[in-house]
Amino acid sequence: MSTTSETVSTTGDTVRAEITDGVADVRLNRPEKLNALNQDMFSDLLEMGLTIRRRSELRAVVLSGAGRGFCAGLDYAMFSAMAAGEPISREPRRTDLLDPDDQLLELGRGQRATLVWGTVPVPVIAAVHGPAFGGGFQLMLPADLRLIAPDAILSVAEVRWGLIPDMAGTQLLPRLVGMDVAKELTFTGRVVTGEEAGQIRLASRVVDDPRTEALELAHEIAARNPDAVRAAKALLDDSWHLPIGDGLAAERAAINNLIGSPNQVEAVRARLEQRPAVFAGPD
Repeated sequence: MSTTSETVSTTGDTVRAEITDGVADVRLNRPEKLNALNQDMFSDLLEMGLTIRRRSELRAVVLSGAGRGFCAGLDYAMFSAMAAGEPISREPRRTDLLDPDDQLLELGRGQRATLVWGTVPVPVIAAVHGPAFGGGFQLMLPADLRLIAPDAILSVAEVRWGLIPDMAGTQLLPRLVGMDVAKELTFTGRVVTGEEAGQIRLASRVVDDPRTEALELAHEIAARNPDAVRAAKALLDDSWHLPIGDGLAAERAAINNLIGSPNQVEAVRARLEQRPAVFAGPD
């Protein structure tokens, strides 16, 4: 695959992406605020997620934060407004971004900004360093993999502000760490280091340089048969809610579609000939 690069921006410019050889390097872009979530970023996360989801040539995504941290959670300006008794809008700004039949349409602002990344059909890798608090903590949960720095600091911080996690954290966190650990972290707001995140299975891997390693992993995935990777992700994601019989039937259908397909044949030939595979994109 020849090296090509494209920069993608969002309306509020709080999320940017660089797309290179099928890998989208997505970065939260409010480094002066530790990438804290404001109205623009909620909208931009959804906008970028939908843009990435619709790019059929993509093969992997890395989601990280520019500057000193991943995401410090809700912008303090919004908490100050709460303390002053000012109304806080929680309605999504950009309802025009979604198709009428998109399941994200029925969700709240924060849920859309988070869960859109779970609807991307290729692997999404969250690369986490520095703080990931509150909404920032929840933002990494839909990722397929989470590479976290050992000195990162993570917290389900909403309870400190008298709130609950409302960006799908109550639904996603127990799947990763178990219900008891999810309850402890949510009830207390306790800060977890990256090292502990690995011990409780919140981190897929604890690494010193999460973004560099995530990009290397993304490019490794991008070198595999994209049809197989997409099919495998769909099957694994569906295993959360499908009866096992339905899941096994879907597995049989997927393998039947893959065997003998052009990209699968190319994978076999490339391996036998000990050369990099050259896969075709979708029609």
